[in-house]
Amino acid sequence: MKIVFMGTPEFAIPSLQKLLSSSHKIEAVVSAPDKERGRGRQLSFTPVKQFAIDNAIKVFTPVNLKNQDFLDEMKKINPDLFVVVAFRILPKEVFTLPKYGSINLHGSLLPKYRGAAPIQWALINGEEVTGVTTFFLDEKVDTGNIILQEKISIDDEDNFASLHDRMMIIGSDVVLKTVDLIEQGKAGIVQQDNSMSSPAPKITRNICQIDWRKPAIQIHNLVRGLSPYPCAFFNHNKKIIKVYKTKIIADENLFNENDWMEIDLNFTHEQNSSTKIIQTKKEIFFKTGKMILQILELQPEGRKIMSAEEFLRGYKFPLSY
Repeated sequence: MKIVFMGTPEFAIPSLQKLLSSSHKIEAVVSAPDKERGRGRQLSFTPVKQFAIDNAIKVFTPVNLKNQDFLDEMKKINPDLFVVVAFRILPKEVFTLPKYGSINLHGSLLPKYRGAAPIQWALINGEEVTGVTTFFLDEKVDTGNIILQEKISIDDEDNFASLHDRMMIIGSDVVLKTVDLIEQGKAGIVQQDNSMSSPAPKITRNICQIDWRKPAIQIHNLVRGLSPYPCAFFNHNKKIIKVYKTKIIADENLFNENDWMEIDLNFTHEQNSSTKIIQTKKEIFFKTGKMILQILELQPEGRKIMSAEEFLRGYKFPLSY
């Protein structure tokens, strides 16, 4: 099969690597345009583009996917299939070009969690099982006919990083199996049941901010779903404190009511968002809307990530800077 691979982040690389090592031929790679990064504003490549360069694969980085020059280049290649992993939305003019159409790897069991952040939302919502799906691209995002799916258990200790990395490897196997089936003419398809769909929208800053009035389980899952990036956070004394790891304490009777100290966690002071905490020499506990949450790893603004014990060697709530 003559394949053009489209992807941008690290998540896409194992899939590209599997296809490159297979009997299929990677004719070209399409990735996001180069960006200026760092203080020197030096141009940097996407992980997929860098992998393509390292492996002597032709790379295209179009700003506009509908650009006629780009479309003409794709027509010259005359690919059998576009394989898309963690790329942007393809217009119809693009995804209908190849002989067999275009397939995508998605980080959920579609139709659940359609959208930009399926891995994060599965964790945030406390799912115990997720998975990966390959499907044919259609005009509406993440709605095309399903080819293969593989379930993946979510462990209690999983966060975004660990689940992402596991799905990245499992997904690459599913991509290769899918391409093999298409080549053999054995790719069965299943139409998605739209009534079973759920959204996985882009993660915004507002989503990342912790509301301590919510139950501990919801905050704990928010932390898991956003760790290590972009990270759940709260504000205190006009500074951001990121939270990377937490633990739920179900028995509130372990603590004396008189030991709790109230602190203001609101950045804008537009509304009352104080909460109560207990801090010892090594531990930090936050009272939530239901049960207690222990903070295990955090990062004060401008500092490194640290354990609660490391934090308490130099800081105490209420913080002063």
